Amino acid sequence: MGGMWTEGPLCYGGDYNPEQWPARVWAEDVALMRRARVNLVTVGVFAWSRLEPQPGRYHFDWLDQVLDLLHDGGIRVALATPTASPPPWFTLAHPEALPVTADGVRLHHGSRDTYCAVAPAYRQAARRIAGALADRYAHHPALAGWHVHNEYGTSCHCEHTASAFRRWLADRHGDLATLNDAWVTSFWSQHYTDWAQLSTPRATQYLANPGQLLDFRRFWSDTLLGAYAEQRDLLRAANPRLPVTTNYVLGDWVPVDHARWAAEVDLVAVDHYPSAVDIGAEEQTALVGDLARGWARHARPSPAADGTPAWLLMESAPNQIHTAGRMHTKEPGRMLRHSLAHVARGSHGAMFFQWRAPAGGAERFHSALVTHAGPDSRVFREAVELGTALQRLAEVRGPVEASVALVVDAASGWALRHPGLPSELLDHHGEAAAAHRGLWHAGYGCDVVVPGDPLPGYRLLVLPALYLIDDATAEWVREHVHGGGHLLATYLSGVADEHARVRLGGYPGALRDVLGVWAEEFHPLADGEQVTLSDGGTGRIWAETLRPAGAEVFTAYADGVLDGRPAVTRHRYGAGLAWYLSTRPDDDTYRRLLARAARAAGVRPVCPQAPDGVEAVRRRAGRHSWLFLFNHTDRQHRIAAQGVELLTDTTVEEAVTLPAGGVAVLREHPR
Repeated sequence: MGGMWTEGPLCYGGDYNPEQWPARVWAEDVALMRRARVNLVTVGVFAWSRLEPQPGRYHFDWLDQVLDLLHDGGIRVALATPTASPPPWFTLAHPEALPVTADGVRLHHGSRDTYCAVAPAYRQAARRIAGALADRYAHHPALAGWHVHNEYGTSCHCEHTASAFRRWLADRHGDLATLNDAWVTSFWSQHYTDWAQLSTPRATQYLANPGQLLDFRRFWSDTLLGAYAEQRDLLRAANPRLPVTTNYVLGDWVPVDHARWAAEVDLVAVDHYPSAVDIGAEEQTALVGDLARGWARHARPSPAADGTPAWLLMESAPNQIHTAGRMHTKEPGRMLRHSLAHVARGSHGAMFFQWRAPAGGAERFHSALVTHAGPDSRVFREAVELGTALQRLAEVRGPVEASVALVVDAASGWALRHPGLPSELLDHHGEAAAAHRGLWHAGYGCDVVVPGDPLPGYRLLVLPALYLIDDATAEWVREHVHGGGHLLATYLSGVADEHARVRLGGYPGALRDVLGVWAEEFHPLADGEQVTLSDGGTGRIWAETLRPAGAEVFTAYADGVLDGRPAVTRHRYGAGLAWYLSTRPDDDTYRRLLARAARAAGVRPVCPQAPDGVEAVRRRAGRHSWLFLFNHTDRQHRIAAQGVELLTDTTVEEAVTLPAGGVAVLREHPR
């Protein structure tokens, strides 16, 4: 189903908002798109007020012209439903559909996402505009597929939500006795005796119930998925040949389990905006690419015949990194490196927000391929260069080479954001990023998995603060290690069950037998505080009083109250080996430890000859392979390699020379 996007040329383009411009600009846009080799644009994401200026009255003439122009120019369209930004007439007519915060404040019109996704009036209006678009455009020759909504992730605490939450809880738990047990409501006299007593976790006097907060996140993931599915089913019924997707937005604030959602989309599509301006931007780019590929394994269509999960970078910023408080201008060549880093990890192209920078509006200074300076600019010249590069990489296919599996779990991330924990620094996604960063710098390919995913072929499994582990997940880990796989688990893994209830008997709860160690006491560290390790490294965020129960001590604490006690251990379990980290090592120490664990598991770096600062990713299909090399340093490097460098169409006999900031993609000699 996703093939209309993923079986042809690599996708290149982005969000196009012709409704923001007079018609005379449209022809110029299409000409510039052809010049840059753009072949796919998303149209209509925020156009609801232009498409339906009054309830049930549609103005489609302008969209007809735009789609015809794009089709005549050879540019395909992902036609969006505009439901992320209801028009003013809707909020005036349905004030009860405006969102309510946890403090009880009802928000007002004036931005995007001012709606409650539970409100019946909103859902009805969303279905109506989606149905009208389907009726008119489902068979338009420009369409490559449907783009539903934009960045699902809003939540609400209104009475519509409270009622829906009660119904969801009844379906999940069955009866109040089960819910009371899961939420441990005997604490603070919260025992419920009637469903009517339950509401959303509104702002309260002190700490809210962690089970309630966790279930509220799960409820919103399911609720937003239901809103997506309503539109998807309308669009799919109008033309079953067209794939349907929505773009995932990333961030701890987003109450969406993207891995679970992947089974409901025809193509996993992600938006990625790095927050770091230094090498952290490249680290984040690699992690998001691996995340998206991991989610794509769960997508509704099976992977392509070569085993490649289908996904697409749907949005990124061409020439800026949007950081807190400012916008950092990307250095020359960085747009190319970031884009091809996603392609290296399986994206079927590179898409951006947005095509042309607007003259006004809230995001008037947002990054764009055609900036306010127009096409006679560095940014557009680099856009043309990227379009050429993507064309030259059309042959690249096959899965990414990886023997390390990193577990990322939405529910564990939500649970560790709840109040009442021993430290405000606890962060499942932060721990996942730290482990991925260490593997990335050490040169190891990594796949992201969720609990229960098949593990054949993975020699090392990494659990970064996998706080919530149910019995099935614990058995999944045991089977992997007992059968000969290796494991590296960090602090807070397996501490709680799926309801966020602490497992008794000592940490790490569900995994004590596999890890051969138990912790009787933890020692949260203040922000900026460190502990010294016996290998010369340091640890931060967390430390524990560990007791080996069969495990050997690999590294000890070297100061403070834990001086001489175990910090890192390893334990033989069946035919495998399990490592346990009771603290967060500094990046260099973590990198060395992960490399040690990978070597013990029999894992080799993707390109052992690549120097520090040069990233290597390999994709392989049968006897054929493609090696991506990214030089993230400020000096030239020469790397042993043989094959054909696709970006320059040159033969490489012994080594490829990468200039500072350079990229090379080699079709390696067949094995």
